[in-house]
Amino acid sequence: MVNKKITKKKSEAPVVKKKSTAVKKRPAKKTLSKPKVSKVKKELKDDKVVESESKIKYDFKFAVGRRKQAVARVRYYAKGDGEIIINDKKIQEYFPTIRLQNIIYEPLVLTNKKNEGKYTIKVKGGGIRGQADSIRLGISRLLFQNDKNIKPLLKTKKLLTVDSRVKERKKYGLKKARRAPQWQKR
Repeated sequence: MVNKKITKKKSEAPVVKKKSTAVKKRPAKKTLSKPKVSKVKKELKDDKVVESESKIKYDFKFAVGRRKQAVARVRYYAKGDGEIIINDKKIQEYFPTIRLQNIIYEPLVLTNKKNEGKYTIKVKGGGIRGQADSIRLGISRLLFQNDKNIKPLLKTKKLLTVDSRVKERKKYGLKKARRAPQWQKR
């Protein structure tokens, strides 16, 4: 082994940067502000000051549907003629097959509310079948919110039941969840 000495020339002194002594201020934690639920309004009625509360009301109802990895956020607007918009596309564009469209329309046809209201849906994750099933569950939950009397009708077709089947995890030593490697005699 050859030992080499590392020597530094006097002219090449290492440059040392001085750290600034100024204290850095941490940014304040940002808290999410909730929308104000009620505001107090002061009005004059018959020469008297009357305080009245006004609540913020949205013009839609909301429900979430899930299936496998798909999550659908469904909004229902009372004003409309049964239009369904999924991720800013019409249902015929997003789900071109009639089979998937019928899955989504199933709770609406069952309750005879296919031509009522407007549905806007944001769906993500999963495959197209899982997305269609998650939208169906979200629409079924909205129909149940609007009318509690249709629960038995939706329950008979299992439209309010969450399908909890998901893909089983892979185990070590196996090729898939249960598929073992091919057996060899020698």
